[in-house]
Amino acid sequence: MSHVKAGGTAKNVHDSPGQRLGVKVYAGEKVNNGQVIVRQVGMTKRPGEGTMLSKNYTIHAKKDGVVSFEKRKVRTFSGRSVQRTFVLVK
Repeated sequence: MSHVKAGGTAKNVHDSPGQRLGVKVYAGEKVNNGQVIVRQVGMTKRPGEGTMLSKNYTIHAKKDGVVSFEKRKVRTFSGRSVQRTFVLVK
């Protein structure tokens, strides 16, 4: 009788596409109302003047203008001050 040994189970075969996260418009570039500036998971960057945060943490432009990034100190819940990056449209 001819036999074929059992093939092992294939692990790590599921492949999902990348989420295309990151900064889409850099500082000094012009944006239109509603345009995506940053796609992110969580609040790595925070919305500032002229921007808004959507449900999935994407930062959009609220008005036409020029994008800029600025570091500001923010007080945490414990009272500690930490630097965070804010996205602005002026």
